[in-house]
Amino acid sequence: MFNFTHTKMASSLFLSLGCALLLTLSQAVRANTAPVKPLAEQNQPLRIISAGAGITELVLALNGEKNVIAIDSSSQLPKGLNHIKQVGYHRMLSAEGLLSLNPDILIGSDVMGPATTLALLRAADVNVISLPIANNKSQLFNNIDTISTVLAKPNQAKKVKNHLSAQLNTIAKNRDKLEHSKPIKVLFLLLQAGRPAKVGGKDSAADIIIHLAGAQNSATFSGYKTVSQEGILSIDPDIILISSRNKISEKQDTSLLPLLSNMPLLANTSAYQNKRIFMIPAKALIGGMGLSAIDEAERFNQQLLSFEKSKMIVNDKEIVK
Repeated sequence: MFNFTHTKMASSLFLSLGCALLLTLSQAVRANTAPVKPLAEQNQPLRIISAGAGITELVLALNGEKNVIAIDSSSQLPKGLNHIKQVGYHRMLSAEGLLSLNPDILIGSDVMGPATTLALLRAADVNVISLPIANNKSQLFNNIDTISTVLAKPNQAKKVKNHLSAQLNTIAKNRDKLEHSKPIKVLFLLLQAGRPAKVGGKDSAADIIIHLAGAQNSATFSGYKTVSQEGILSIDPDIILISSRNKISEKQDTSLLPLLSNMPLLANTSAYQNKRIFMIPAKALIGGMGLSAIDEAERFNQQLLSFEKSKMIVNDKEIVK
């Protein structure tokens, strides 16, 4: 016979368990990142999962590869580290997949998620460290200091910061040479298979690289937007920067021009006609001002100096070889 009393008790039990689980998740979401002891104070080596291309670059630059057990799909590894596993995209991490690796720490930018995954990891005693995306030198150096504390690598952090300071100083000196001339207009295009190209505006990673190098972003809006070919033609940029999330060649030569074959009007821009179209590796566009972004800004800065020199030669009616 159906026992209503037992059924009611069971329902109450399940309801209580459900409430307890929700309370645990809620507390985990609200919890701040727990203090992390440096590796030197740990009984066993920390097992670290790094999520986000920019964060992974910093971890590796600080010689933390021996502690990294996995990276997200946006991160890249140098040769010799192929044994490190790969998890999902840093914005769409799976708690089940990460917990199966038995990590001590998940470290990434403050855009990694989703929040439910991070809550489950915290509830499982995984230390989740979310670092702000760096938009300037100070923020970048703060992130380096935080990661170096976890890894117990203060000396290596000093070397990395000294190297970056030298790079930024060189860029600044070259940028001063460009500020006395007419601003160089640059347009950034993000190419995706089967989708319209998007232009990178203010507050984008490409914008950071463009301004750091000493040029002017032709896009005045914020974020990424689709702009018509007619709109791009009306801007008539001096230089076009392109990047793609597809696995295409990043060689810096005119073989990149066919990538814009579905945008025929761009052939009428000054940038296209003068073959001033350059590629930015996708890894430099993830995580704000990071190591790759600064490398690209330095390289682009040199290209801007060459461009400015060529303009001076033309204005003086000299022959350009």
